[in-house]
Amino acid sequence: MTKKIYERIWALAKPYLNTRKNDIHTEMATRCAYLLLEKEGGEEEIVIPAIILHDVGWKKVPEELHLKAFGPKATMPKVRRVHEVEGVKIAREILEKINYDQKKIKEILRIIEGHDSRKEPISLNDKLVKDADKLWRYSKEGFQINRKRYEHTFEQYMERLRSHLDKWFLTESGKETAKQEIQNRSKDSRDDQNESS
Repeated sequence: MTKKIYERIWALAKPYLNTRKNDIHTEMATRCAYLLLEKEGGEEEIVIPAIILHDVGWKKVPEELHLKAFGPKATMPKVRRVHEVEGVKIAREILEKINYDQKKIKEILRIIEGHDSRKEPISLNDKLVKDADKLWRYSKEGFQINRKRYEHTFEQYMERLRSHLDKWFLTESGKETAKQEIQNRSKDSRDDQNESS
């Protein structure tokens, strides 16, 4: 039953995720969320809808402003806040459309409303969403997308990931998974070098 609900949420969210590579990001972040739920606990009925819907608000931000709103060269961080506010509106509409539990909607919306801007998490569920959101950066797909997006060399982006471990992650499982992914990216690089020689 629950899986079908998540599939409905995903189907309704999908039209809002075709910007900023958010379709790929959200798919990876959702996988990370399941992993963190398994290791840390938390409420799946809150975390999974929140991670699926957390970035739908980017659809309301003009694409030419995206890179000014996030990343190492951000010059307009207030624009980033717009995607949270707009995301709450879209998420509420989607969750109410499928008659999701009102109490759960309330927490999901609170998580979305501050998933980037709020420094202190409001709950374990919020920690898991924040960590899953960031873990995608360490995945093979996220690494390649962001490295290209930010015009970083392999080493520059690796250093960015290494230097943000303590700042970005709120759970031990999130941090440990990120460290493992850093090792995987190093191995990927060595494998690529061996294939080209």
